[in-house]
Amino acid sequence: MEKRVNEQAAGAPVVRLTEKAVEAVKRTLATQKLEGHRLKVALRPGGCAGFQYDLDVVERVGPGDLAFEQDGVGIIVDAGSAHFLAGTEIDYVDDGLHAGFAFQNPNARTSCGCGSSFQA
Repeated sequence: MEKRVNEQAAGAPVVRLTEKAVEAVKRTLATQKLEGHRLKVALRPGGCAGFQYDLDVVERVGPGDLAFEQDGVGIIVDAGSAHFLAGTEIDYVDDGLHAGFAFQNPNARTSCGCGSSFQA
């Protein structure tokens, strides 16, 4: 059963994708022919600061996961990660040398030098 959560109690989305991130996800899903799949956002233990961001493309919503849609992109947030991800903005950055998703997480107290992990 899919649990639909569009907003937290305070009225802010759990996570938000920038326009560039929405385009990147749509492009990836189309290129990989993954119609009906969604972007899943979670945290995993690891990195030099404690937590690492984990993005995946999945077809189904897992038990307890939070599911919503933004600009035509299905987004799933891992239930155990939602508290630490609340208010996070996900952008897609391509500076010519490096391309990938960048996270602006208001819950991160500290982050590692490369920005791939954080401590809450």
